[in-house]
Amino acid sequence: MMADSFIVTLACLTVAAIMVLGINAFRVGTADSAKKSNTYMRWRIAAQFLAVLLIVAFVYYRQYAGG
Repeated sequence: MMADSFIVTLACLTVAAIMVLGINAFRVGTADSAKKSNTYMRWRIAAQFLAVLLIVAFVYYRQYAGG
């Protein structure tokens, strides 16, 4: 039980960290930083998708598999 909470928390913190990196890169204001910010935001979408999948999987596991 503790491991799944840790994994979900880690996934959410990873999404937040990538978002902060993207916002910070965008703040600089150059064309190169805009490209870097866009790349970070794409990574954030992928990480967010993974985090949502993990949350759904753990909810399913706890509800139906007796976890």
